[in-house]
Amino acid sequence: MAASEILGQRMVIGIGGLQVASGMVGCIVTHALGSCIGVAVWDAHARVGGMLHAQMPISLKSPDLARSDPGRFVDLGVPLLFQQAEQAGANRRRLRITVAGAANMSGATSPMFDIGQQNLTALRKVLWKLGLLIAAEETGSNIPRTMYLDLVSGATTVQSGANRRNL
Repeated sequence: MAASEILGQRMVIGIGGLQVASGMVGCIVTHALGSCIGVAVWDAHARVGGMLHAQMPISLKSPDLARSDPGRFVDLGVPLLFQQAEQAGANRRRLRITVAGAANMSGATSPMFDIGQQNLTALRKVLWKLGLLIAAEETGSNIPRTMYLDLVSGATTVQSGANRRNL
């Protein structure tokens, strides 16, 4: 448990959830990142952090859901995360981007059925278009993860079972 989690509030986001906060004590957390992908951003200078829990890579196949819940999709949610972080005072070029999830929960042997890998590929494409890179990640395998973003230090922690790792 992060020190600021004890002192402040814990904001929990679910599938399609997106949260941005500035100058706060506490953490943002998302649970059950299986094939879904969690993206955390942190601008240490502006003290702005945010997190997205995206479920699917591309919004084109579900236009109605994309309109009502854009955070469910990597291609819509990631730009929205950056936009909200910038509105809160972050600078896109200073953002430290960390990623967790993108597991192959179904055991699919074909990339066509590996939603986790499709989510990671979609994320990399969005970041490439924006000229941004991932600073650290814990992705793949076949285990679900919980992702924490400490809003005091900017540290991202990933937990799977009893194992916790700082990214």
